[in-house]
Amino acid sequence: MIYLDNGATSFPKPLGMIAAMERCMANYCGNPGRSGHDMSMRTGEEVYKTRWALAALFNIKEPERIIFTSNTTEALNIGIKGVLKQGDHVITTAMEHNSVLRPLKTLESKGITHSIVKCRRDGLVSVDGIREAIQANTRMIVCTHASNVVGTIMPIAEIGKIAREKNIIFMVDGAQSAGSIPINVDKMSIDMLAVPGHKGLLGPLGTGALFVREGLKPIPLKEGGTGTESKNRRQPYDFPEGYEAGTINAPGVIGLGASIKYIQRIGVENIRVYEEGLLSSIQEALLNMSRVTLYGPLDVTKKTSILTFNIKDKGCEEVAQELNDKYGIAVRAGFHCAGLAHMTIGTWETGAVRLSVGPFNTSKEIKMATDAIYRVSL
Repeated sequence: MIYLDNGATSFPKPLGMIAAMERCMANYCGNPGRSGHDMSMRTGEEVYKTRWALAALFNIKEPERIIFTSNTTEALNIGIKGVLKQGDHVITTAMEHNSVLRPLKTLESKGITHSIVKCRRDGLVSVDGIREAIQANTRMIVCTHASNVVGTIMPIAEIGKIAREKNIIFMVDGAQSAGSIPINVDKMSIDMLAVPGHKGLLGPLGTGALFVREGLKPIPLKEGGTGTESKNRRQPYDFPEGYEAGTINAPGVIGLGASIKYIQRIGVENIRVYEEGLLSSIQEALLNMSRVTLYGPLDVTKKTSILTFNIKDKGCEEVAQELNDKYGIAVRAGFHCAGLAHMTIGTWETGAVRLSVGPFNTSKEIKMATDAIYRVSL
């Protein structure tokens, strides 16, 4: 199988990540923060090492402000639902994932309104469009760092500057950027950052994180055991324990820590350059195929490692199935949990095929995939 669905989850995973999870489960996997014995303490220490690793990767000065979640969706829900209140207004974009758009739609019933800023055909949002959408009661701007549909990289630093000037909370969805595009929460003025562990960070499924800057205290999404204040029936708002109710996925979090160390050894910038090279190669070939239509930016430096396309007179699901069945190539077809993004790029009726490369793909695989797409297009 040639795996080109890294936008959904990365594959394969670093061997060191798998080994770290196996060591945990085989040798010391106690429940962190729940007991004082050696196994529990060792697990807690290893989990905290991952917090420190994430903090270093994103230039976060307080590791305790990082909350572990099961995925980016949970992180976004904590940030959006935990901070906003009746009468607030939110600004977002037409390129957002449903993990942003659906919580905002639900909050309408609680008197929380939102504006969706339209984007260009290539998926880019206008900074001026964000600025013009600001109202007197705007409490939050929430924006994807990079589109999961066409990979378009948003002007996060510029949007963050506007938010900081206007004293508006700025939340970033890093689902398609964390691990493959440098993120600095200070330089980008990010107040809350939601990331997955299992995509660009190369960690296991079922892991994610939310950074919340000092001064913000969301209402926890879950109530329950935290290992602290057990006599108090009210959920504590302490970081990070108050937001990690129940037993966390310790082996997964520890595996994520190993993956982050792997990324740090290689360097996010080096991963970025390598993936750009792969993407450039396949994009150049597809541009020369008369029956193939590409979507999103054609400049690979302006998007993540995503290439979205359709083949004339063939449904996107049919193309993806043929690539899988005949050539052993994994891609994703459909609407990618982002309907408004497809409306923006002009594929509302058809959906599209999304191909997404990762750091473990090779030039040989890209050549084989290019040849296969050409044969499917005939």
